[in-house]
Amino acid sequence: MDPYLEARWGDVHQRLVTYAADQLGPQLPADLRARVEERVFVETQAEQIRRIVPDLHVSQYHASRAAPPALHETGGAALAEPMVFLLEDEAVTEGYIEIRERGGGKVITVIEFLSPANKAGGEGQKLYLQKQRELLQSDTNLVEIDLVRSGQRVIAFPDHRIPPAHRGDYLVCVRCAWSERTRQLYVLPLRERLPAIPIPLRQNDRPVPLDLQALIDQCYQNARHDDIDYAATPIPPLSEEDEAWAQALFKAAGRRET
Repeated sequence: MDPYLEARWGDVHQRLVTYAADQLGPQLPADLRARVEERVFVETQAEQIRRIVPDLHVSQYHASRAAPPALHETGGAALAEPMVFLLEDEAVTEGYIEIRERGGGKVITVIEFLSPANKAGGEGQKLYLQKQRELLQSDTNLVEIDLVRSGQRVIAFPDHRIPPAHRGDYLVCVRCAWSERTRQLYVLPLRERLPAIPIPLRQNDRPVPLDLQALIDQCYQNARHDDIDYAATPIPPLSEEDEAWAQALFKAAGRRET
């Protein structure tokens, strides 16, 4: 996993969802389909500050109708002329995957790629946890793929039950509908190749693999993320050990000066 991709997660997230549906589709039984669905929520200005912000943001500037100069004299006191900005809450659209029966039938499995908004509190997290609760109370499988290091854990697995040595790693949590109290937890260390995760379908179906490394590689190549500045510090920063490991890789690849 490339931790620098987290700063571009809006693009990466959308691609992961689309590419994952494309990868799964040909492997599914003839009566199942992988569909990309969306949820929309409004993110306030305060919530935008708490998470990684976009590289470019457009604001609307409203010029004052008052004539210049910028300062108005009122008996010896100078009144400053403000710049007026309209701050609007922004609608955020997030994709996820539903594997459902042909013809819009029963939903068998939901696959979520977590985003910074899901983990940073606010409306994005609230809506995600509400959907998670609904799925856990249903007969639908839930696969949560957390490739985001920032924010708090929201997967359907108690944080204190994660072995301490793996609490900083990427994780995948799988809940199968026929074993509702059981969780499958996959640990994805930063320094290792991302694995293929078995995606559960119906109880009598064979799970289908989802190759996470292939998805990340496809995102990197198709979006041409080769312009990442690896001389900068990733957000959030790596641990000292992981930073030393990453610098050795960058040096060997000629991405950083000696």
